[in-house]
Amino acid sequence: MPVGQTADAGAKLLTLVRALAEELHGEGPAYPEVTLDARLERDLGFDSLARAELLLRIETEFGVQLPVETFASAATAADVLAALAETNARQSTTAERSASAPPSPSQPEAADAGTLACPTQANTLIDALHWHADRHPERTHIVLIDTDGVTESRISYGELRDRAMQVASGMRQLGIDPGDTVALMLTTTHDYFVVFIATLLCGAVPAPIYPPLRIDQLAEHVSRHAALLTNAEVKAVITFDQAATIGHLLKARVPTIRHVLTPDEIERLPPDKTVLAQPGDLALLQYTSGSTGAPKGVRLTHTNLLTNIRAMGARIDVRPADVFVSWLPLSHNMGLIGAWMGPLYFGVPLVVTSTLTFLARPESWLTMIMRYRGTITAAPNFAYDRCARLSDAQLAGLDLSSLRFACCGAEPVSVKTMRAFCERTRAVHFDPHALAPVYGLAENGLALTLPRPGRGLSVDTVMRSALLVDGVALPATGSGEPAETVEIVGCGSVIDNSEIRIVDEHGHGLAERRVGRIEFRGLSATQGYYRNPAQTATLMDGAWLDSGDLGYLADGTLYVTGRMKDMIIRGGRHFFPYELEEAIGRLPGVIAGGVAVCGSVDAARGTERVIIFAETSEDGAQARTQLIERIGAAAVESFGSPAERIVLVPPGSVPKTAAGKIRHAAMLDRFERAEGADRALQTLSAPHAGWRQVSEAVAGSVPALARRVLQEMLAIAYGLWCWTVGIAIALVLWARVAANADARQNWESAARSARLFLRATGLRVQFNADAAPLPASPCILAANHTSYLDSVVLFAYLPRPVRIVAKRELESTPFIGHFLKALGAYFVERADFRASLEDERKLVLAAQDDTLLFFPEGTFGRAAGLRPFHLGAFRAACLAGRPIVPIALRGVRNVLRDGDRLPRRAPIAMTLLPHIAPAGIDLRSIAKLRTEVRAAILAHCGEPELDARE
Repeated sequence: MPVGQTADAGAKLLTLVRALAEELHGEGPAYPEVTLDARLERDLGFDSLARAELLLRIETEFGVQLPVETFASAATAADVLAALAETNARQSTTAERSASAPPSPSQPEAADAGTLACPTQANTLIDALHWHADRHPERTHIVLIDTDGVTESRISYGELRDRAMQVASGMRQLGIDPGDTVALMLTTTHDYFVVFIATLLCGAVPAPIYPPLRIDQLAEHVSRHAALLTNAEVKAVITFDQAATIGHLLKARVPTIRHVLTPDEIERLPPDKTVLAQPGDLALLQYTSGSTGAPKGVRLTHTNLLTNIRAMGARIDVRPADVFVSWLPLSHNMGLIGAWMGPLYFGVPLVVTSTLTFLARPESWLTMIMRYRGTITAAPNFAYDRCARLSDAQLAGLDLSSLRFACCGAEPVSVKTMRAFCERTRAVHFDPHALAPVYGLAENGLALTLPRPGRGLSVDTVMRSALLVDGVALPATGSGEPAETVEIVGCGSVIDNSEIRIVDEHGHGLAERRVGRIEFRGLSATQGYYRNPAQTATLMDGAWLDSGDLGYLADGTLYVTGRMKDMIIRGGRHFFPYELEEAIGRLPGVIAGGVAVCGSVDAARGTERVIIFAETSEDGAQARTQLIERIGAAAVESFGSPAERIVLVPPGSVPKTAAGKIRHAAMLDRFERAEGADRALQTLSAPHAGWRQVSEAVAGSVPALARRVLQEMLAIAYGLWCWTVGIAIALVLWARVAANADARQNWESAARSARLFLRATGLRVQFNADAAPLPASPCILAANHTSYLDSVVLFAYLPRPVRIVAKRELESTPFIGHFLKALGAYFVERADFRASLEDERKLVLAAQDDTLLFFPEGTFGRAAGLRPFHLGAFRAACLAGRPIVPIALRGVRNVLRDGDRLPRRAPIAMTLLPHIAPAGIDLRSIAKLRTEVRAAILAHCGEPELDARE
């Protein structure tokens, strides 16, 4: 049938392609829309046999015979359409060009005002990125502001995906496997976002950590993060040039770290197949701030994150015109999830700069809001306090009228700070109703309660005595004196798909305005801490999770009173340090943010003593005495009694988290380790000089480094031993099979040699076949392909000789080709279509008498993951009427990866799975058999599914 009009031919062609795709993948994951630009293999999953079926249908429908070489090179349906046009000599040259030209990509429909188009069907963060990159790849995703506050660089959704795909390929070549943990110790640059997405594309788990801001933090930073990375079992640390030394110090202390790299050192490779992430896979290992103790790794899945992001968007009412402005550190969940992942999902731009930029020039935050007409922003309380202190000159010319939702969270929210900020920014048109104190925690992703837009500051004024003694938030009467009342900030109501409750110490629910533990549950909530069952047990209260915070509910609004571990009990009264710390921080001579009020148990008195640590630069004796007196007076005013001890310490002595929270427990621990006040004052001195910090960090790493070097030397010795044994056994085996024409005897020789190699090298294989022994009659075996050692394991444990089906290229390979021939292997053609049909006919005949072994992936790579299966083995099984026995190999890749020179010791498992009989000989039955076999192997091979659409 001659080719007609181009449009008709294109429509007819798409009908054929769509029908074939539905037959192949109707029961599988959703594939991209079938268009002329759809890639036959990468988008639609058509392997050589599927393309051959398509060729047959095209030739039948159009009545033409396409050149085989032309079809073999066709990457898209548009290429096929061009080939069809070229076969019709009666068509004009102009028509031929028109037919061969791919159509212009359709533009996404413009969103109506108030309508936001976002990936509501996305199951993972990667799905969300693909959704935007497919529809509007040129849309700006991130605007990165340089430290000068002016210079900008942009990255689009398409660019982010493309760069991340290349980096992911490089990371996979380095051996970053699904489930591995990758530490990101990066500053706020484009590299951070690219590497984070690349890690997810590998199926690995990103664990953000913050780099040290100053060299005088080096020793503590290395010590603290070595414990964190050991818990996380980190395989690679991705950092920047200036912090590479720190990365290597961490590597010396953490035995699981194999790589310390900068983004530029990761080879950019052409995009490879990526891991098909599942909603329940870990997407983030978020280590908590650790303000009250050792950091804990919160496990957050794609479902946890997307649920929280969607709930926040619904509460905030994200709109198409929104712009998020942030300087928050990307190692903290407010900066990572709220500021970046939220805009990533909703498709609104993020304008971001580094934390150091804000710390150096707080007005830069407000300038960015004005310059980019920011509508949403977020920051801790201290940031609003810094901006409330800006001078008239720093505020001159600003306009904050665009801002409609300004979150304040991550630390206790001060009523005084909120009011001071509103008052200070009134002249620059900040709307006080935009202010939004919020409450959240890493264990729920990010947010737990949020106010609705336009509500503004909500303050509950309650009687101080009732709150401190009885735990009741009794509303203050109009005649209450300020000293008799306390103001508590409302943090909004619970978001969608989450619940909160207030309980007493016995877990019983409390009525409104009764202070108790805040517990929560929902789809955003974590399942626990990474490799920390003890802390997970503390976190869980049945189906609920304990936040560790105290608060109360009133009219649906949550009011947080403080952290349980920060609470100080004196004479039956319950005090929290935040109000007093704020008051002391405002005293002349005290460094703001450098105050820690801690409660230390006094066993003799049966109560807690109050210890106040305050940073100061005062060095005169009289000035320090007067400062202590002022601090003591503030303590009496807040607590009604003096503090037992007031300790003045140098600047930088009070430890803080990356988010700026005071680490009360760490401060108190340092104090209590000293015996007596004099030694305590010496212990709490300022951090050591930079050179001493470096020397301490290096000295602390020497023992661990020595152990690591010894382990590496032993690993090298083991690898060399494997090669020595392998070469010796191979030479003997080659001598036996080279001149022997009996394939069965040669197989048995290979099997004995394989078992000898495994015993001599100490490689233990767990062989599982009791539940599914190999059928007595001929069948077809299908095994996943992971390493050159796969064949050794199969030789050693298959219960009878089989015939290997190998690609034709191996037939002419020296030694290997002759060895496979000696075993009676069958070689099949993959490139030549007609030759492959003849090979298929021979395999169908062979399957009547022989058991055939296929590797349906066709190849293997360095990176872990089950690749898409070709149809050959399954077509042969259906045509021969033979069952397929799936074989799952697990752990072999870890012994010898593609590209590695030396084997490593690792556990191996080989499982024979129940055979699966074909249901017919049509294409749908062949595809169904492939799907069932692949699912069986996937469930037992210990590796994830690679995305067949890449």
